[in-house]
Amino acid sequence: MRPAQVALVQDSWKEVLPIADTAAALFYGRLFALDPELKPLFRGDMKQQGRKLMAMMSVAVHGLGQPETIVPAVQDLGRRHAGYGVKDRHYASVGAALLWTLGQALGETFTPNVENAWSAAYGLLAQTMRDAARLSSA
Repeated sequence: MRPAQVALVQDSWKEVLPIADTAAALFYGRLFALDPELKPLFRGDMKQQGRKLMAMMSVAVHGLGQPETIVPAVQDLGRRHAGYGVKDRHYASVGAALLWTLGQALGETFTPNVENAWSAAYGLLAQTMRDAARLSSA
């Protein structure tokens, strides 16, 4: 990712944090609408799951400027998700739900440049997770 993209992601994330619980609820609602097959993978308290998501996203967003600091954690996340039953094809639904949620949360400030930066960030994180999942199952 280019430094300007990292800055756009990090700056826009600061706008999402004050409504983190709402954003998480929007995300999961959209995710399950896009891919109902994923709903059974989530058995616990969804509010707590949403808080975990937001915490993980914060770590990832803050580490984008120095990806080497987050790669091991992102790889581990990919391996764990594979163990939960997440398949390679699910990453597209997650990405679509994430971008939709950011659009809802950020409104007018979710410009094409911000969306492209988030797409790049998600692409990097998702690819790292998928690669780790593939290697662990090989």
